[in-house]
Amino acid sequence: MKRSFIILMATVILASCSSEEKNENKAQRLDKLKKERATLDEKIAKLEAEVLKDNPGKAVAVSVREMQPEEFNSYIEVQASVSGDENVNATPQAPGVVQAVHVRPGQKVGRGQKLATLDAAAIEQQIKAQEAQLTLVKQVYEKQQTLWSQNIGSEIQLLTAKANYESSQKQYQALLAQRNMYSIISPIAGTVDNVGVKVGDMASPGMSGIRVVSFDKLKVVTTLGENYIGKVNQGDKVKLIFSETGDSMVTKLDYVARTVDPVSRAFNVEVWMGNNKNVSPNMSCRMQIVNYSDKDALTVPVSAIQKTADGEIVYVADGGKAKAVTVKTGRNSNGMVEILEGLKTGDKVIVEGYADLDNGKPIEIL
Repeated sequence: MKRSFIILMATVILASCSSEEKNENKAQRLDKLKKERATLDEKIAKLEAEVLKDNPGKAVAVSVREMQPEEFNSYIEVQASVSGDENVNATPQAPGVVQAVHVRPGQKVGRGQKLATLDAAAIEQQIKAQEAQLTLVKQVYEKQQTLWSQNIGSEIQLLTAKANYESSQKQYQALLAQRNMYSIISPIAGTVDNVGVKVGDMASPGMSGIRVVSFDKLKVVTTLGENYIGKVNQGDKVKLIFSETGDSMVTKLDYVARTVDPVSRAFNVEVWMGNNKNVSPNMSCRMQIVNYSDKDALTVPVSAIQKTADGEIVYVADGGKAKAVTVKTGRNSNGMVEILEGLKTGDKVIVEGYADLDNGKPIEIL
């Protein structure tokens, strides 16, 4: 029994030593293999570099943009329209049927000129009756004056005749003014832009009438959202682009409102044009308000900027190879972005073909 126990213990000890030796051999082999792999990776990297040097592969065709300082403007673009300080729709002061139209589109008219006449037959009858009455009271007054000069009659008779005559005059003038309410009168001097009534139409105050425009006080107006308050100011450079005519002009903002409309949450801006024969009221245009300018900026197309985990980069042509350069960008406008850091004058930024590039890849400039 004692002998059997001794044999069993010896067997356990031998098995334990064998297991430890086996684990130790595995760790040594793993360490050896790792060292061999590291050596092999190093040899592969050296061979790859030598192969690339001896046979760089097909060059990527690219286009470049040479960096030169130029003026860069960032602007706010909105739709605007041409209006006028003197652009009115002339209508009668009283409703009536149009009897005659005295003007045509394109005709120049003066302030106070009659543009159309409405039917005022009832007023005309009253005027004729009042004219007869005015003639009578005038004659009575003149006779009373003659008699009074001859010391005939009383002073009260003279004063009564004078009062009747003056009252009749005022009634006559009131009827004439009332008759004028049945006419369409131009309130300004300008050009007839549109005749919206014709003989036989019923014309009413505030309805369709005759539009008169003065081309001496044209302006371009638009609205901006309240988020632009403080970002645009009177005197800012503005470019107006008229798509219909193909014309454009560079001017400045003449007026910037400081009150925000409570409903639209927007404010008005205006450019005063004065007399300009190339534009007409109600024309539309694009207004580009410059809110940032740098006369010596370096710019690249927005599409040339590549975003990476380490920041934004561009590729530049460097000795027949593409070189990745980290840049700091500023504002962008009209497809171009301002480069604040990373590039210098003379650098050739790759603007086409960059999608197939890696740092150090051969390139061919077209």
